[in-house]
Amino acid sequence: MNKQSESAQSAKPLSLDELRDRIDRLDAEIQSRISDRARCARQVGEVKGLAGPAEFYRPEREAQVLRKVIERNDGPLSDEEMVRLFRELMSACLAQEEPLKVAYLGPEATFTQAAVLKHFGHSVRALPMPTIGEVFREVESGGADFGVAPVENSSEGTVNHTLDRFLTSPLKICGEVELRVHQNLMGRMTEIGEVRRVCGHAQSLAQCRAWLAQYLPDAEQLPVASNAEAARRARDETGTAALGSEAAAEVYELGVLFENVVS
Repeated sequence: MNKQSESAQSAKPLSLDELRDRIDRLDAEIQSRISDRARCARQVGEVKGLAGPAEFYRPEREAQVLRKVIERNDGPLSDEEMVRLFRELMSACLAQEEPLKVAYLGPEATFTQAAVLKHFGHSVRALPMPTIGEVFREVESGGADFGVAPVENSSEGTVNHTLDRFLTSPLKICGEVELRVHQNLMGRMTEIGEVRRVCGHAQSLAQCRAWLAQYLPDAEQLPVASNAEAARRARDETGTAALGSEAAAEVYELGVLFENVVS
């Protein structure tokens, strides 16, 4: 009996043009499936007879969907990236008729706004409020469907003003957002030696007290209502720097002098 030896040959790698063509076909298929999902989401509301996005939004259902996304994920994208993509997809589907209105402790570019976008996606209508009390009142009056307010900080403890409001408000907690906070020192100056004063929310200043004592021991520390307000002052005042997020630096056109300031 003759034996024939055969060697397996690897598949020929695709050319750049072939890879691009495949991506284009996949994009068309993904877009079609997204449209199908959006139509199904709309039909869910029609079947249930829901009157608006606030009735349609169910945090427990969203959490269930995202858990399944993680269970199905086998890479190469990380779980965090897949969850972010699906959250934005659900946000867009929910906003087909009218976007959710979410009140938050403003102004724009606060960490609370970042929490809104992380939890609800970018298809919501985010409503900045000047105080935590105004966040509660906006939801209680029906001006907003949901509200987001800070509850606890890992280094500075609970935010008592938020907890105090729950004692007298009919509102209930329906979801929780964990947000990793990175404080940055930002301003219009080019060198840290030009900083004469540092503005920030009281909690931000407290979180960074050791770093400020080491690197800016002579700079005045000014607590303000929010880190976004600190960024506005850093934009308008010579010698003033601010603590806050990269988003605040972008919105107020500031340079980041030091990243990830920590105690």
